Amino acid sequence: MEFQKSDVLKKLPEQFFASLVQKVQKKIHEGADVINLGQGNPDQPTPQHIVQAMQLAVEKPENHQYSSFRGTAQFKKAAAAFYEREYGVTLDPECEIAILFGGKAGLVELPQCLLNPGDTLLVPDPGYPDYWSGAVLAGADMITMPLLEKNDFLPDYDQLSDDHKNKAKLMYLNYPNNPTGATATRAFFEDTIRMAKDHDICVVHDFAYGGIGFDGEKPISFLQIDGAKDTGIEIYTLSKTYNMAGWRVGFAVGNRSVIEAIELYQDHLFVSLFKATQDAASEALLADQTCVQVQNERYENRRNVWIAACKEIGWDVRAPKGSFFAWLKVPEGYTAESFSDLLLEKAHVVVAPGNGFGTHGEGYVRVGLLTSEKRLKEAAKRIAALGLFEKKPLTT
Repeated sequence: MEFQKSDVLKKLPEQFFASLVQKVQKKIHEGADVINLGQGNPDQPTPQHIVQAMQLAVEKPENHQYSSFRGTAQFKKAAAAFYEREYGVTLDPECEIAILFGGKAGLVELPQCLLNPGDTLLVPDPGYPDYWSGAVLAGADMITMPLLEKNDFLPDYDQLSDDHKNKAKLMYLNYPNNPTGATATRAFFEDTIRMAKDHDICVVHDFAYGGIGFDGEKPISFLQIDGAKDTGIEIYTLSKTYNMAGWRVGFAVGNRSVIEAIELYQDHLFVSLFKATQDAASEALLADQTCVQVQNERYENRRNVWIAACKEIGWDVRAPKGSFFAWLKVPEGYTAESFSDLLLEKAHVVVAPGNGFGTHGEGYVRVGLLTSEKRLKEAAKRIAALGLFEKKPLTT
């Protein structure tokens, strides 16, 4: 017997990058030396002190039982201490913090926590594709907010109609941004809070890349702005800051009513995270942060090497201000996908086509700075050999 998927599952967006993975695997199986710049998976191991904390926590028999439904007080207090130390933001661990099974889980859950079928959600375009998944699962309607280079990849709220603003109940933002690498300003967040208050919109700021900022500029937390807690929440994940992507641990902070909705929803799905994982996550947040500084420097060095290499081969590119992604225009005459296919076939370099992140991603590709400087230089040399750009000497 074969049973049919539910209508909700049938409506989920196609996993655009599944086909890219298949193309990459085919090349690898053919024996090609593929440089994969299309992924978003941190390439460094979790810092050793966090691993050791996990090892010790796993040995404790009391951690083998069910954890409390809404997470441990220890982990919530650690998250509060982290926000106080890093951003000067005071949080009540009991009612302003919810533990998440990774940032993605929280982002997908939220529309189901706050929206009813037919309600409206504002999403950035280009943006993280799983925002769309959450909307579909909630039966919500989506209105896209274009992120354009002329606006520094920030949405222009004046371009949203009053009807769309009045209909919207929830809005996603993400800075430092995936895929563009853009960062937000205080003025932008202040404008966001004013608009959200005027139209009763809950703001969800996806702060996944909060630990990665360049040129001496630390990314701003949405909660640092007056009125932020009144208008929404921020989602933080340990995946990028501490190279803990596979650990699946994060948290939401901010508006008490939204936090309570998340907690209630998760009460019916989970019995919280493995307590040993929460203990190790607490260690990550509270211990010496040298590992974060070292990693940030690594990404900045990689960014500088990649951008310099691209410019030297004649590719006019814009340096990202944060995250570990670069967002690059494709040459004239190519679409995002045709250019990506060309790089894979002829140069054995993988990039992510921008149209996989939304309509306004067309004409761009996303490059992940998740390999060594040597491999980044090699990728640029291979691309130069295709003769798509005006060739210039490339330093070694």
